[in-house]
Amino acid sequence: MSIRIGILGYGNLGRGVECAVRQNPDMELKAVFTRRNPADVEILTKEARVWAVSEAARWKDEIDVLILCGGSATDLPVQTPEYAKLFNVVDSFDTHAKIPEHFAAVDAAAKEGGKTAIISVGWDPGMFSLNRMYAGAILPQGKDYTFWGRGVSQGHSDAIRRIDGVKDAKQYTIPVDSALAAVRAGEDPELTTRQKHTRECFVVAEEGADLARIETEIKTMPNYFADYDTTVHFISEEELKRDHSRIPHGGFVLRSGSTGWEKENRHLIEYSLKLDSNPEFTASVIAAYARAAYRLSGEGAHGCKTVFDIAPAYLSAKSGEELRASLL
Repeated sequence: MSIRIGILGYGNLGRGVECAVRQNPDMELKAVFTRRNPADVEILTKEARVWAVSEAARWKDEIDVLILCGGSATDLPVQTPEYAKLFNVVDSFDTHAKIPEHFAAVDAAAKEGGKTAIISVGWDPGMFSLNRMYAGAILPQGKDYTFWGRGVSQGHSDAIRRIDGVKDAKQYTIPVDSALAAVRAGEDPELTTRQKHTRECFVVAEEGADLARIETEIKTMPNYFADYDTTVHFISEEELKRDHSRIPHGGFVLRSGSTGWEKENRHLIEYSLKLDSNPEFTASVIAAYARAAYRLSGEGAHGCKTVFDIAPAYLSAKSGEELRASLL
C-alpha cells in the first residue's frame, strides 16, 4: 500500500515535494492545499487535486502524512501545531534558535491528537545536524565547523529586495577558502563570522535609484550583512534572469579531533553537499522522513521527533533484510 501524501503550500518547496513523491514508488500524492485560489494553482500530478487550506481537515482520514511547506518565520509556528492534531506531519522549520519552543508546541499538539510529527527536516537543520552529532559522538575531543555555500540565501535576497530603490536581487553566501583550508589542515582555527563567509549580491536597481545609498544600506544592514565582507554588483534585469535564476546551495560540516592516550593522532570528518536546487534537495530529505513518520505512527510512537530521534532504517524503502544484505 502506498503512503498517501498531502502537501500544504505550493511554492518552491511544495513543488519539490511533489517531484520527490513521484520518485518514491511507495508514495502517492493525494492532495495539495493552498491559500491561493485553487483554480489558479496547476500541479504536475494528474491524479491529485488542489484544495483550499480550509478544506484540509476534511482529509484527515485520507492522508497518511501531511507535509507542511510554509515559511519558518510566521507559517510553521502556527501551522505545524495546528495540523499535528489531525495528521502525521513533517516540516522544515529552520529558525535554529527557536527549535526548542517549536518542538514543545508541536509535541503537545501531536500527543493530543495521537499523531506523529517530525520537525526541522532538511539539510541544515537536518542532514548537517546529524553529521555534527555523529562526528561529536565519535570524536569527543575536537571542534565543529560548518560552512554554507556557495549558494543563494533566499532570506538575505529578500532583505535586499525590501530596500527602497531595489527592483530585484539575489545574494550568495560563499565560504572563505583560506578558512576552509585551515580547518582541513587540522589547524583548529578560531574563526569569526567575517572570517568564515563572504556575501556577494547581484542587484537590479529601479531607474534613477541612488546606487551608492543602496550599496551602503546593504553593507551596513545588521543581522544580514554588517558582520561580513560584502560585494555588491548592480546588473540588469535581463542579466539576473539569465545568470541567477536558479537556487543552488550546499556547504560543509567538518569536525577536527584527536584520539590516543596523549591525543597524538589527528582525524578529520567531513560531509559536504553541492546542490543544484536547495528546495528540491530539501524536499527529498522531507520525503524520506515522511516515510519514517508513517512507520512510527503505525508503531504508536506519537508526539514530536527530530532527526536525532529516528533510526536510519526508518528512512529507507528497503526492508531491514535488504539493507543488511546490500549496504551494511
